[in-house]
Amino acid sequence: MKTGQEDARSMASIMLRSTAMLLTLAAQLAPSANAGAKPVDGSRIANADTEPGNWLTYGRTYSEQRYSPLATINDENAHNLGLAWFADLDTNRAQEATPLVIDGTLYISTAWSLVKAYEVRTGRLIWAYDPQVRRELGVNACCDVGNRGVAAWNRKIFVGAYDGRLIALDAATGVPVWSTQTVDTGKPYTITQAPRVINGRVIIGNSGGEYGTRGYISAYDAESGKLAWRFFTVPGDPSKPFENEAMARAAKTWSGEWWKLGGGGPVWDAISYDPKLNLLYFGVGNGTQWARSARSAGKGDNLYLASIVALHADTGQYAWHYQATPGEEWDFDAVQQLVLADLRINGKVRQVLMQANKNGFFYVLDRKSGALLSAKAIVPVTWASGIDLKSGRPIENQEARYSETGKAIDVKPGPLGAHNWQPMAFNPKTGLVYIPAQQVPIRFIPLPSLPIAPIGWNLGVALASVPSPIEGFLLAWDPARQREAWRVTYKGPWNGGVVTTAGNIVAQGDAAGNFNVYRATDGEKLWSLFAQSGIIGGPSTFEAGGEQYIAVLSGWGGSFALSGGKASAVSGNLRNVSRLLVFKLGGTAVLPPLTPRPFVINPPPEPSDTASVARGEPLYVQYCSACHGEHALGGGVIPDLRASNFLGSDFFYNIVLDGALKDAGMASFKSALSRDDAAAIRNFVIHQANQTAPN
Repeated sequence: MKTGQEDARSMASIMLRSTAMLLTLAAQLAPSANAGAKPVDGSRIANADTEPGNWLTYGRTYSEQRYSPLATINDENAHNLGLAWFADLDTNRAQEATPLVIDGTLYISTAWSLVKAYEVRTGRLIWAYDPQVRRELGVNACCDVGNRGVAAWNRKIFVGAYDGRLIALDAATGVPVWSTQTVDTGKPYTITQAPRVINGRVIIGNSGGEYGTRGYISAYDAESGKLAWRFFTVPGDPSKPFENEAMARAAKTWSGEWWKLGGGGPVWDAISYDPKLNLLYFGVGNGTQWARSARSAGKGDNLYLASIVALHADTGQYAWHYQATPGEEWDFDAVQQLVLADLRINGKVRQVLMQANKNGFFYVLDRKSGALLSAKAIVPVTWASGIDLKSGRPIENQEARYSETGKAIDVKPGPLGAHNWQPMAFNPKTGLVYIPAQQVPIRFIPLPSLPIAPIGWNLGVALASVPSPIEGFLLAWDPARQREAWRVTYKGPWNGGVVTTAGNIVAQGDAAGNFNVYRATDGEKLWSLFAQSGIIGGPSTFEAGGEQYIAVLSGWGGSFALSGGKASAVSGNLRNVSRLLVFKLGGTAVLPPLTPRPFVINPPPEPSDTASVARGEPLYVQYCSACHGEHALGGGVIPDLRASNFLGSDFFYNIVLDGALKDAGMASFKSALSRDDAAAIRNFVIHQANQTAPN
């Protein structure tokens, strides 16, 4: 005889299967995308400047410059911009994708890896695809469940699903063509990265640097989904044969038993490609745990963490690497955009790769050899005083190595970085790079050795906000001279990606909910529209019917919005209103008024068990803060626990321990927390709610 709970689960399972069948049927019956579209191939992407009306890949070209030769919208008429059309999205988490536009059809991915296709001039929805990612897997994300975009090749659209699948869809109908699981589903891997397609192979990495995974990047055949090659970023168990010489060399830079934690090193964002050199470039993330003392017995450079790596694109064999932060322990992932360009440096044209790294330095490398050409700080940096150009290594402040000193230290920049994943852009006409820059200092507090948690973050260090101004700004940087050209200051950090054009404009959304256009040469604001929600994704621009358009997604979220708590409010907007927004000259569409969103904190009485409150704080930090905010002060995306109706009810335990809300994204923590642990967390949240509730 089934219990009521079993009946509910069975009904939920039937409903999910039925929904998936209906979505597939709807996709099959939906009107097709532009039947006259040409297949996307390497020649089209490599020669994207010959068809500037399209946006064929994540950064428009393999070089990832995010520069468009279009100039219909320019610095003289940008003040006439308006909203052409918009589309409401059916997910209310971080919207991080850059729209692709191919022969009259616009393709986006949204939170939870959904994919949609629209007619570019009218906004008519052509098809929608839902990969049915289990919402309870959201606990495996360090930084929200966004998706940064899709890739196109030979009449297919590819998306990396959050649960680790790489999925190929028919570009005309959205019907799945094939699906490949790219990760071990028994480990907390995720994918938020936009795929790229190179020489008929789909390139994809994964996330999970805080969760005990081993990072890698893979290439899959675009027609069949078959694995072509894989390159691991950190070495595995040294008692077993290494996959290649690169891993054998890397193992010499590690100590202890790192492989038992996985090592980390996820490839979760940047990928670029040079067709002439046939080299694929990507950035590598942080290690597991953050503290090198916990990860590698406090020793070694730990290759290839926090590195830029070049591979031979056809084989996945190692070509070269540059490690930006040796022995990294501040979460300085090196996964920010890798922009390829030809720069005149000291009178000589050099083929370069550029990156505004999380660690605060702007790097210019020779993209053929990986040799460091220059590196300068773009924000105040306290963990290092500079970069030694002879060795390529940072000149470290040894006091910043908290795991060696055992002392708390305030570090600039903090783990959010001087520049995070939000894409920068390079304009070859101005010679400037436009960077979504920021400064959010963090205090690193050493911890005693802790057992590895089966769910949630494993950092090996505690974090605390620093009572210091936090900043966000659009920075125009001269990469040849390594100096600032101009900046635009925002209310706070976590502002959107950038696009720049031959019309001498730079377009960027901000965290306060505005979409802005600036003159590329001097930063003068030319136009702005309130979009009602923070914008963090990167815009694209395209042409249709003789008109130029700019498209961007709105939708607040990501790591700062989730874990920042009260600090994220400084950026000016704590609403998620997820939409696709499309602008053109003379656009007349109007957004509907925002609906009121009441927020009432009416907590249960202050707990009398002060010891339980004290015990609950570190448990909250380890298991809850990544999503529900520092000190239980919500950031506007995930429900604010201080206002929860369940704080005074034992149903709190059903949620936290039994997964009663797993289909809404709240996983069960039963594998990590006892009922006493959950009670301590509840008491801590009730205490915090009483501290902030109105008298």
